[in-house]
Amino acid sequence: MFTGLVSEIGKVVLVSQMKEGKKLLVEARKAARELRKGDSVSVNGVCQTVTSRNGTKFTVLAMPETLKRTNFDRLKPGGRVNLELPLKLSGRLGGHFVTGHIDTQARLLEIEKRRGGVGWWMDLPKEFSSLVVEKGSVALEGVSLTVAGLKPGRFKVALIPHTLKTTTLGERNTGDFLNVEFDFLGKYIHQMVRARHPSTTLGINASPLRKNRGTNEI
Repeated sequence: MFTGLVSEIGKVVLVSQMKEGKKLLVEARKAARELRKGDSVSVNGVCQTVTSRNGTKFTVLAMPETLKRTNFDRLKPGGRVNLELPLKLSGRLGGHFVTGHIDTQARLLEIEKRRGGVGWWMDLPKEFSSLVVEKGSVALEGVSLTVAGLKPGRFKVALIPHTLKTTTLGERNTGDFLNVEFDFLGKYIHQMVRARHPSTTLGINASPLRKNRGTNEI
């Protein structure tokens, strides 16, 4: 479990094609010191398992389903990634509960420059529309953000200068595809409503909610 508060920006050193998927070698001077083989780490919002660690570098193996649902397939050596270590029970929940299980990718449609930051309009696929509410939470690239506006087929988030500076979001441009995780509490509520009222249609198909059973990776 994560909070959506990025602790460090890491750098992809090497991307290797493996039989099982893609192996990523990531350099992170702070995070790597705390990680051990088998630990979980959020990489651009994706919960991954550390397969090895050496000094300030660690590796993760992105499985085919991860590559399908996320933008990991576009990662290249030299690219920067948002990193977060799992939430400790004694830690502060400064963002919102983030599982690291990506629902989909969404395209950055428009950037509005505003005093004190920027506003982003993101593409919102119809099948996920019921999971987004104004003033609710959403994670983009592993960053906890508040939904600042809603329109048919799109939602808006507001980013302050600190967020743009301390995450990779400040490097994004219109047309980029970002990893999106919708509020998991909303997913459970959605499932409960469907279980009690099967005929109710909330605008989302069931398949994205059944992924990741038996694994903490997507």
